[in-house]
Amino acid sequence: MDKYKVIIVDDDDVALESLSFELGKDARFSLEKTARNGKQGKKAILKTRPDLLFLDVEMPDITGMELLQEIRDDISWNMRVVFYTAYDKYMIQAIRESAFDYLLKPFEEQELKDILARFVKQAEAGQKVTLPMGMPLHSGQTFIVFTPTNDMRALRSAEVGFFRYCSDRRQWEVVLNDQPPLVLRRGMTAEQITQYSPCFVQIHQSYIINIDYLMIIKDSKCLLYPPFDKITELLVSRKYKKELQDRYCL
Repeated sequence: MDKYKVIIVDDDDVALESLSFELGKDARFSLEKTARNGKQGKKAILKTRPDLLFLDVEMPDITGMELLQEIRDDISWNMRVVFYTAYDKYMIQAIRESAFDYLLKPFEEQELKDILARFVKQAEAGQKVTLPMGMPLHSGQTFIVFTPTNDMRALRSAEVGFFRYCSDRRQWEVVLNDQPPLVLRRGMTAEQITQYSPCFVQIHQSYIINIDYLMIIKDSKCLLYPPFDKITELLVSRKYKKELQDRYCL
């Protein structure tokens, strides 16, 4: 029987070598390639078409989530993703809710064996998996953002009213229901934000709204349903207005 192809994408040399060594003990798996950043990882994934991908959450050039968003439309085969992460266990439930598996650094040998056994069981049963990035609001799924201190924060689309770009700080922040605005890591782009969910739509260079809360566009401003109905700053620029009207028949 053909071996299951594996790729590891991780910038931590020690963690990468440790995982590579343990995977080498299981004859059912063949470690095809390793990569130490997102650019190398993307190239390796699309060329090798692995059955199983171990992916670091935080890398120098890109996050694991962002890498999956970039390649999602190119994944035409059945690939299981395991996040290989050193983050605290409070984030694990959020990752699990997003239908990903995880391996916490440093891992115990039995933890890896359990993941591999679970993978083989699903693969032999012919169970399909998908990359659940960009969930619609009604799915209630979780997406993950990073703060300026590189903490991970799990959010649901229903919590989000809109995103606002703060030019003085050169950072995006997300305006949430009944919570203070959450500042996002510097370097986050509007394109990356809109990829989190189809309901996140850009209306201005400085604003991305949750279209599911849009009530009306009046005097070139977006008015939202409660609990965001007191917001009056959401100006629609000429650049995005026609596209918004055409797309949503407004």
